[in-house]
Amino acid sequence: MYHSSTFILSIVDPIDNSKFDLTTLLIILGKAVAIFVILLVGVMLYIWSMRKVIADMQNRIGPSKAGPFGVLQSLADGTKLFFKEQSIPDNADRSMFRLAPYFAIVPAFLAFAIIPIGGTVTIAGHKTNLQLVELPMGILWLLMMSGLGLYGVLLAGWSSGSKYPLLGSIRASAQLLSYEATIGLAIAGAVIQSGSLSTRTIVDTQNGEGIWSFAHIGDWPLFKWFLIPAFISFLLFLLSAVAETNHPPFDLVEAEQELVGGFHTEYTGIRFAIFFLAEFMNLITMSAVGVTLFLGGTSGPLIGSGNWIDTWILPSAYFMAKLLLLLYGTVWLRATLPRLRYDQLMGLAWKYLIELSFLWVAALLVLRVSKSQAWSFVSGSEQITGVVVSLITVVTGFLIFVVLSKCIPSEYENTSTMSIVDNDNVKEVR
Repeated sequence: MYHSSTFILSIVDPIDNSKFDLTTLLIILGKAVAIFVILLVGVMLYIWSMRKVIADMQNRIGPSKAGPFGVLQSLADGTKLFFKEQSIPDNADRSMFRLAPYFAIVPAFLAFAIIPIGGTVTIAGHKTNLQLVELPMGILWLLMMSGLGLYGVLLAGWSSGSKYPLLGSIRASAQLLSYEATIGLAIAGAVIQSGSLSTRTIVDTQNGEGIWSFAHIGDWPLFKWFLIPAFISFLLFLLSAVAETNHPPFDLVEAEQELVGGFHTEYTGIRFAIFFLAEFMNLITMSAVGVTLFLGGTSGPLIGSGNWIDTWILPSAYFMAKLLLLLYGTVWLRATLPRLRYDQLMGLAWKYLIELSFLWVAALLVLRVSKSQAWSFVSGSEQITGVVVSLITVVTGFLIFVVLSKCIPSEYENTSTMSIVDNDNVKEVR
C-alpha cells in the first residue's frame, strides 16, 4: 500500500514524494479545489470583461447595475439559471441528456490540471509545484482531454431527439477533427524546441540562463521563449484553439441563423449554464496552454533575493498577465470579425492550415537535426546550414503540394461535357 501511494504521489507531484501523509493529501486536494475555483471565477470575470470591452468598442456602457461596475452580473446570470425550470424533451434519451453537460465540463478542468501557474513553493514543510499534476507526457494528456470534450457536445445533440441539435453536434465533430490536426502539429513546434512532453520542462527550458538587465538586453530569457523560434507554430495554435473552442468567428456549432441554438437548443437552466461554463473554461484553458508553450509560462524578471515574492507572487503574476493578454485578443476577435460560412471554416483547415503546419514542422525538425548533428557544409556555419536546408525542405514540400493540388479537379470546373473515346470516334455527351 505504501509503495502504491508513493507511486501515485510521484505522478501527481514529483518534487516531494518521500512520504505520503495526511498533509500531502490535503495539499493535493487544496490545489485541486483552488484550480477549480480559479477557473470558475476566471470564467465569470472573463464574461464580465468581455461585455465591458465590447461595450466600450461599440460606445456603450455594458453591465453596470449588479455590483461595482457590473462585476457581479455574471454571478447574477448564473444564479438566475440555477433556479430556472429544467425541461427535457419527450423524445430525448433522458440519462444521456442529463450526463452530457458534465462530459463537456470535466475535460476542460482536467486539461488545465497540467498547466504550471507558478513556481516551486513550500507548504507545511513540503515542496510542491503550483500545478495540480505534473505528467511526463502532459502534452498527450492535453490532446486527449481536448478530444474527450467533444463527447459532451455529441451526446447533447444526439440525446435531445431533435434535428437542429443533432446537426450542431455533427458540425462540432467535423470542426474539432479538422482543427485537432493543426493544433497537434502547432504544439509539436514547442515540443521540438524543448525535446520534452512535460509542460513543466517546457516552461523551464524557456526560462533558461540569462539576466533581466537593461545593460544586457541580448541576454534576456525572453529571447529563449518559443514565441521567437516557433512563431508560425504560435499563430497556427491561436487560430486552431479559437476554432476548436467554438469561439467567434468560428462558432458554427451554435449558429443561431441556421440551427436555432445548436447542440444545446433543448437545454435550459443550470444544464445550459454548464455548457456555457465549459465553453469559456475551454477558452481559458487553451489560452493558458498558449502561454505555457510559447510565452514562457511563469518566467519573468525576479527580485533575486529568493524571498516569498519571487516564489509565490511574481511567477503567478507573470502567468496571469500573459493569460489576460491572450484573452483580450479573443474578445477583440469576437467584437471585430463576422462569423464565417461553414465551407470557409472547413476550407481554412484542410486547404491551408494543415499543409502549412506540416511544412513548418518539417522545417523545425531539419533545424533541430542540423543543430544536434552540427551540420556546417555551407560557409562553415551551422546556423546558415540549418536555415538553407530548412528553406530547401519548405520549398520542396510546397512544390509537392502545388503539384498535388493541380491534380485535384476544381469545384468550378465545367463538368457538363465529357468526351468518350469509342473506336477512335469522339462523341460529345451532355
